[in-house]
Amino acid sequence: MDKERINKYIASCTEYSRRQADKLIEEGKVKVNGNLVTEAGICVSDKDSIEVDGQVLRRLKKEYYLFHKPAGYITTKSDEKNRKTIYDLLPPKMKLLNPAGRLDKASSGLIILTNDGELLQKLTHPKIQVAKVYKVKVRGKFSDGDFYKFQNGIEIEPNKIAYGEIELLDFEDGLSTFQITLYQGYNRQIRKMMAELGKEVVALKRVSHATLSIAGLEKGKFRSIKYSELKNLSVYLNKKINALKKKK
Repeated sequence: MDKERINKYIASCTEYSRRQADKLIEEGKVKVNGNLVTEAGICVSDKDSIEVDGQVLRRLKKEYYLFHKPAGYITTKSDEKNRKTIYDLLPPKMKLLNPAGRLDKASSGLIILTNDGELLQKLTHPKIQVAKVYKVKVRGKFSDGDFYKFQNGIEIEPNKIAYGEIELLDFEDGLSTFQITLYQGYNRQIRKMMAELGKEVVALKRVSHATLSIAGLEKGKFRSIKYSELKNLSVYLNKKINALKKKK
């Protein structure tokens, strides 16, 4: 039976990413065939008995969903302030799935949900720079200077420079509608960038993430990601990763 690195094996059996699996090994929480693992580079197969925190791992059936988050919900499994979360809209079994990134309470749009830790890592790793596309309505007009600053960098926090691609789609009744593409993943990035430009965000919706689109999916609804969509996503991510390796 084919063997694979233990961090990849753990990611395939749990919600952990490879990086998180490496940390578990460092913390002395992983055993193979009853022996404590001290090296992250060892390889294992399904014939081996792998334990994490005393629990023997079994291959999980990987699940992949698209969810259209409505505004008014936060992207977390629980909240100490008892605010509504996206999991209030989903079947109980889907609470085992994790989101690939978050959308703030006031925002709506596409969220990828999965128990595939390796995919989650690829989708959210800052160096891979996966594209996320948003439709954003802003009060007022942009000047040429605003476009330049948005695309070339705005300091949204000390020593944190944010940028994005921006295209004007429409201007009507005092509102500018933009398509914005981000390759970074800063918290509330678009809202903070607009605030630095003195602009008020009226509505913000994520319409795509990597190769996956929200088209045809109603607010508050979810659907399984098709095999063909997963295949296209894998090709896209592999191209991104290979390009990153060539730069090193």
